[in-house]
Order: sequence, then structure tokens, then C-alpha cells
Amino acid sequence: MIIQRVVLNSRPGKNGVPVAENFRLEQSTIADTVQAGHVLVKTLYLSVDPYMRCRMNEDTGSDYLRPWQLSEVADGGGIGVVEESKHHNLAKGDFVTSFTWPWQTSAILDGDSLQKLVPQLVNGRLSYFLGAAGITGLTALLGIREKGHVAAGANQTMVVSGAAGACGSLAGQMNQNSHIILCGQISQYNKDVPYPPPLPPDIEKIQKERNITRERFLVLNYMDKQEASVLQLCQWIQEGKLKVRETVVEGLANIGAAFQSMMNGGNIGKQIVSVSK
Repeated sequence: MIIQRVVLNSRPGKNGVPVAENFRLEQSTIADTVQAGHVLVKTLYLSVDPYMRCRMNEDTGSDYLRPWQLSEVADGGGIGVVEESKHHNLAKGDFVTSFTWPWQTSAILDGDSLQKLVPQLVNGRLSYFLGAAGITGLTALLGIREKGHVAAGANQTMVVSGAAGACGSLAGQMNQNSHIILCGQISQYNKDVPYPPPLPPDIEKIQKERNITRERFLVLNYMDKQEASVLQLCQWIQEGKLKVRETVVEGLANIGAAFQSMMNGGNIGKQIVSVSK
């Protein structure tokens, strides 16, 4: 079967700014036969996210992220529909998702690597499973619940430093005895600095004087709470309590441009690429 796919064409370098030309659209093929335990899927939506900037380097700087290889297909969060199945738990017409979805129009994937989706949970807006009802929503919800030190009736104020982005637009610093939840700093991702990056001396002085704590949060450490938290997010979406924003770009050929735009702050809410209908 002939498909289109997007591969890493070049690396921007540790201190380089990524551009659309770092990615290349090419024609390829996949097998015509689906093996036992696998499914043929058509890609519907792909997610582009700030963490992918680290995967463009030869060394991601993180033990939980593997780098993309030159001239090999990129991957990330994706959603598709099953067109042929030889997996016991998946049938033709099922909607499925994965954190390692290849950037291509169709693919043959191991059924065990896929999670079945229920469109009714998000009022039929499947792309929400890549954002508000996916890892993005989990990051916002669990970051606040697990690290936010939020107390009912305490008259607290929350400030979100990146409130236009995918996570910040869902989540909701600098006072005496306050607390900073450090979860992603897109402004630093093009720089060759450790994460979390060191504070400038004047900011570090203020932090100490005002007894401000600063703590890193990684949602992958809380995946035992994933199922219940996603159901909570979906309920809020259905009830209209969670307002969802998306920036959608049409066509696999434009995924490099979508990534570049997202890294430059061109998106409001989750950046999504619609591959097919």
C-alpha cells in the first residue's frame, strides 16, 4: 500500500530554532497483509508538542525520551480509525490512539500498543483525546492536584505563565510563601541548558527572600491515576465546565509548519494536525 509519511530531514542543533524544513514529506509503502495481533489504521489526527523539540536533537537530555533519527518517520500522539483488524480486542471502525503514532497517512500497528476511544465521552470531538482529555489535560489536572498545594477556602491565587498553550489554557507566582509548579518551559527548549534551567541570580535571591518553593512535575510519574482523571476531564467537557481551545492545521504536508508555528507561539490551545476525515 502506498502512503505518505513525514521524516526528520535535518536537526536544528541544540541551540538552533526549528523550521518546517527540518521535516520532509515523502512517499513510502506498507505491507498489504496484516499479521496476527496487528491492525491497519488510517490516521485522523496528529499532535505536535513542545517536548518534540528535544527529540530533534541527537541527545534528548531525558531518559524517558528517545531522539528521532534522520530520514526516519517521526512519531507522537495520534488518533486513527481501524480499517482492518487481526487483534482480538479491536474491530474495523474502532477509534484508537497511541503516544507513539507514526506521522504517516496509514500504518500497521501492534494492537496491544493502542487504546480504544469512546467518542461519546468528548461529544464526538475525537481530537480532544490528544489535548483536554489526553496527556495535556492530565498534566494540567494532576499538576494542580498533586503539586499545587491547593486548599479549599484558602483564598489562594493561581497564575499560569503559559496560559495560551495546550496545557496552560486548561490549568487555571510570585507571592510570599508561594509555590511554583515547573512543568515545561517552551522558551528554553532551543537552548542547550539543563532542565529545569538555573535561575538568574536576582530571581534566585527573590525566591529565597520570599520563601518561594519551586518544584518539578512530570505527569508520567502519575499514570496510575490516568483512567480516573481522564473520565473526570471528559465529564467536565460534557458538562461544559471545561472550555477547550484548539488550533487545527489541515494536511500531513503541513505538520512541519504547524510545529514551527507552535514553537513560536502561533497556537492558542492544543496544536492539532488533521490528516484525514
